[in-house]
Amino acid sequence: MMRISTRGQYALLIMTELAEQPAEKFIPLKLLSHRHNISVKYLEQILIQLSKAGLVIGVRGSNGGYKLVKRTDEYTTGEILRALEGDLSPVGEQKNNVISDVGVNDYWKDFESVINDYVDSVTLDKLVEKNKESAGWMYYI
Repeated sequence: MMRISTRGQYALLIMTELAEQPAEKFIPLKLLSHRHNISVKYLEQILIQLSKAGLVIGVRGSNGGYKLVKRTDEYTTGEILRALEGDLSPVGEQKNNVISDVGVNDYWKDFESVINDYVDSVTLDKLVEKNKESAGWMYYI
């Protein structure tokens, strides 16, 4: 079964948080950590991967933090997830090509295509919009 790890889920969460901020503003790592109850060390690992993928930029210092590199409509959830998860194939590499031997290879290719088409069709700005729509349903005490 294909699963998106907590790292991938947190990456989407943090990218959404950054997308909701002014484009020129760097958001401090500690603030992101506090807002989402994620350890600074764990969050830093995620942001380093996002930075290596060219999705965010980080700056050290008193006015430092992280921000998006592009406009929110230029990111897809697919590229964000792949930065943390790698390939989003529902089927791992098979030895001796077992799947094609049972005649369902096209099924798995189509399934993979549906998954990738979906995650590549959802942009970060759409995700932010969905979060705002459901924001009224959540509250904290």
